[in-house]
Amino acid sequence: MTPDSTSKAYIVGGGIASLASAAYLIREGHMAGGDIHIFEQDPVLGGCLDGSGSTEQGYLIRGGRMFEAHFGCTFDLFAGIPSLEDPAQTMEEEFRAFNETFKSESHCRLLRAGAKLDVSSYGLSNADNYDMLKLLFRSEESLADARIVDCFSDAFFVTNYWYLWQTTFAFQKWSSAAEMRRYALRFIHLLPGFNQLKGILRTRYNQYDSIIRPIEKWLTGQGVQFRLNSVVTDIDFDLAGETKTATTLHVSQAGAPKRIELAATDYVFITNGSMVDGASIGSMTRAPTLEAGSDTGSWALWQKLAAKSPAFGRPAVFCGDIDRSKWESFTVTLEDSPFFDFMETFTGNVAGTGGLVTFTDSSWRMSLVLAAQPHFIGQPENVDVFWGYGLYPDNVGDYVKKRMADCSGAEIVREVCHHLRITDRYDEFFSNANCIPCMMPFIDSQFMPRQPGDRPKVVPAGARNFAFIGQFAELPQDCVFTVEYSVRSAQTAVFTLLALAREVTPIYEGHHDIQVLMDALAATRR
Repeated sequence: MTPDSTSKAYIVGGGIASLASAAYLIREGHMAGGDIHIFEQDPVLGGCLDGSGSTEQGYLIRGGRMFEAHFGCTFDLFAGIPSLEDPAQTMEEEFRAFNETFKSESHCRLLRAGAKLDVSSYGLSNADNYDMLKLLFRSEESLADARIVDCFSDAFFVTNYWYLWQTTFAFQKWSSAAEMRRYALRFIHLLPGFNQLKGILRTRYNQYDSIIRPIEKWLTGQGVQFRLNSVVTDIDFDLAGETKTATTLHVSQAGAPKRIELAATDYVFITNGSMVDGASIGSMTRAPTLEAGSDTGSWALWQKLAAKSPAFGRPAVFCGDIDRSKWESFTVTLEDSPFFDFMETFTGNVAGTGGLVTFTDSSWRMSLVLAAQPHFIGQPENVDVFWGYGLYPDNVGDYVKKRMADCSGAEIVREVCHHLRITDRYDEFFSNANCIPCMMPFIDSQFMPRQPGDRPKVVPAGARNFAFIGQFAELPQDCVFTVEYSVRSAQTAVFTLLALAREVTPIYEGHHDIQVLMDALAATRR
């Protein structure tokens, strides 16, 4: 459906998929910004790409996403947005310049008993390599509902390869084997340097400052209408006949219900599901709570929509098992602490060049990341911020004899000290630390085992004026839990619904390159 001067776009959710959709509606669809309305249930935009706080309150990052050179959709978006700090540069130019200076090459990727592990070999046996090849040559349809643990022996899950894979991407043994297969194919070109995170790219600051703020500023300048503290509670459709048409939005704005009747030339873009819905924040003295259910926010909306048509997916597959989809992160703010100096000496990496440091013997399966400082715009010079996470929050700690989920920030820092073998230096490093833990019940929901049809197509068959965007819309071949996936969904939705001549940025297929395959095979046999 081609837009005209009366067309309006209504976008559900304020994450990167929504912001990218608005940008492409303006840049490629030539819609006026004032005709684009974004509804966000929170008081701030960004979704999973967040960053907040101060030295006094403590900084907070719920999570972060890594990038690599073949994220074509992402760089296409960045190329049209000015940098926040230097408008003479684009976001893409700023991103590439930063990564020329801070190149990833970890010298301390895995630890055990406080000592570095040799990761020059992935430790894969012939049987492990055979199992991996079998997975790659299977069709995605044949892996319906299969878990990673169904495809490998117990020995595989104590190899360097698994420790690196699991903690880089946040996979679990029970995660979808189909998603693991997608990742293995999509990022096969990174395999030779994967043990050192070579080829992994990062933003200059936290991803709210580096990605969300400049895009929001540009969209605001274009006149885009942001409706914060606004929840889309339901959408009516006309499903009679062969076409499907969205007809009415039901919105709660600051608690007041409102109906928006859609004209024949209007569009709706729906973020269905959220990895950070229901996130709970603790403090230095208090553990976060786990109060979330799937009856609010984007999950509640998706469940209502799914009841209207099987083409709208099956949300319960992704939000129905919190014990399998949750894990916990933590952000530590330090003031006048020598901890970063210690870690740079210990790891052999300047902050921002090493990436994840994983404690393989941690019962929480805990990792730390020391980003380049400052990690927040306006962060004082004497303040450092680092992030970490644990994949097994229900396990009892190795030093603090409590479940991670029950630990305060101070107790999490004590556990970090134990695994670094610096418990005697706690006061020196962390006397004024502010560690803020964050429990996220749905953070791994996009990795839950699934079947075809569990995720709706970006533009379902017969859809005339609406599309699904974000991590829970189906995009063949590409990998969820990446900014690239969200931006690709935005391109697909806008270009398809508006019947634009432009094609979606193609996916890089390194597994079709014989040299990439040979290098990857050699790496797995090191």
